[in-house]
Amino acid sequence: MWPRSFYKKIFLSLFIAVPLVVYSATIDELNSSMNNLSSQIKSLDKEIAEYNKQINQTQGEAKTLKQALASLETRKKALLKQIDKIKLQTIETETNIKQTEGKISITENKIETNSKALAELLKSIYKKESDLPPFLGILTNKLNFGDTLKVIKEEGDMSHSVNTCVSNLKDDKKDLSNTKTVFEEHKQTLVPLNNDLSDQKKLIDQTSDEKNRLLLETKNKESDYQKLLAERKAKREALDSELFDIESKLSMIVDTKKIPAPGKGVLSYPLSIVRITQYFGNTDFSKGKYNGAEHNGVDFAASVGTPVHSARSGVVVGTGNTDLACSRVSYGKWVLIKHANGLTTLYGHLSLIKVTAGQTVREGEEIALSGNTGYATGPHLHFTVFASDAVHITSPTEYKSRVCGTYLVMPVSPHNGYLDPISYL
Repeated sequence: MWPRSFYKKIFLSLFIAVPLVVYSATIDELNSSMNNLSSQIKSLDKEIAEYNKQINQTQGEAKTLKQALASLETRKKALLKQIDKIKLQTIETETNIKQTEGKISITENKIETNSKALAELLKSIYKKESDLPPFLGILTNKLNFGDTLKVIKEEGDMSHSVNTCVSNLKDDKKDLSNTKTVFEEHKQTLVPLNNDLSDQKKLIDQTSDEKNRLLLETKNKESDYQKLLAERKAKREALDSELFDIESKLSMIVDTKKIPAPGKGVLSYPLSIVRITQYFGNTDFSKGKYNGAEHNGVDFAASVGTPVHSARSGVVVGTGNTDLACSRVSYGKWVLIKHANGLTTLYGHLSLIKVTAGQTVREGEEIALSGNTGYATGPHLHFTVFASDAVHITSPTEYKSRVCGTYLVMPVSPHNGYLDPISYL
């Protein structure tokens, strides 16, 4: 039996620490690049915030053609900055991936080198190959450190230094596993970033189309713009009156047992940043804008392109775009989601819809981007809550509007089917 001091001496002479300077230059360069990217992203965040501040200050329908065109141009600038930010975030993520790959390589080399060193140590301790402990083969082939430590504990003549060595190798393997997990997470981040970039480009195209359409409709004349505003308002008020009559004829006794009692947190807010611009019911705003009809939801301030989230897990009942049948008089692009608790939620004036009918969504999942479609006096999100049994989507041949002269596919409900969203948020 060899003395403990002998094992320790051999261990110290053979166990080689992998120099971490192998990738130091590359890592330093990546760290410098990351810091630079982070600084640029923060700078863009400030510019985007300034553009959004300008947009918020001009909330409401532009009173002049000049204001309308300026608002569209500001929106486009904000969207372009958002695209620049996403591109930088993509580069930042790719840099993170390279950095993580370097850490993985370092740890793998460290494990390989120190495993070989430990194997040589043990070979030098035992006189004959047949005397080698059973864990040596496990160590060099499968790196099953749990079994290794168990065997070591059973071998009374193993040195404390060897115990420490194997324990360190076990920690290295754990670090390697964690680093690989981080690596996969970074790779997964690229997918939503690419999707966001595609979405923002679509919004740029929409904004350009909206500007071109406005110039075409007004012939770039202020007088024609004022005429357009008056016609749009009159048409909206006429449609509101028509819908009010239609929904008045829909009758249903809402079973309160099928809907949850009002309470905070029954539904989640559909936006990350909440600023209410219009409440539910018979408000002063609704009297002036909806021809005396009550406002059937809550409006939230939201610039074009703001992510909209499902207020609760549920199933998408349907999606649509009223602008296709009757421009600028109703919800525009909308999503309707039915929840298991007896409530159904509507999201209106969207710019992009990211779900389809029949799709199951989780609470907080991104379902759309806010916008300015339909009758909106400025970019915002319209949010309505229904008793599920009361609301239905009109079929393609069910509701032909006298005002528009076309069939409208949209959610409708008897008046008592509309619920105050604030009661559940």
